[in-house]
Amino acid sequence: MTNKYFSDEVIEWNDLYFICYMIERVARKLHQKNQYVVNAIGKEELYHLISVANVLHCENPLQVESDWISNYHLEEGNVDITKVDESLVEKIPSATQMGKVYARLIRDTSAREENYVDGILRIYNHSLCETIDNYNCSAYYEPSYVIARAYQAGGF
Repeated sequence: MTNKYFSDEVIEWNDLYFICYMIERVARKLHQKNQYVVNAIGKEELYHLISVANVLHCENPLQVESDWISNYHLEEGNVDITKVDESLVEKIPSATQMGKVYARLIRDTSAREENYVDGILRIYNHSLCETIDNYNCSAYYEPSYVIARAYQAGGF
């Protein structure tokens, strides 16, 4: 995938990872699902964000988070990822860990001609996200090839 602003610059996997990480951060901050954040931002703005990700990841993540919330008019929700069965979950995965889970899933399941933005929209709007984001089960820490196979099969 080429950068929106510099056609000779290729968008790297780290740019995808950063965007997935920020989606997770913003969703957690607003108590929303990742799907809400992705769909509220939209395809064109995701393309803009991933094109400037190599600059944004040098910024303070709290500022980037605040900018996304303000610029895309994202609203507070009522999804609480901390509500888990404490007998099953010792520690909730971090936003960086979950960003990596989603970036790998996008990369591992992408079609030959699919770009990262289309992959973001495809994955975050898939029903498998309900299982991955349910920290009472083990889906989020399965090896990436297991998660990719679950996606291909339609579930775990």
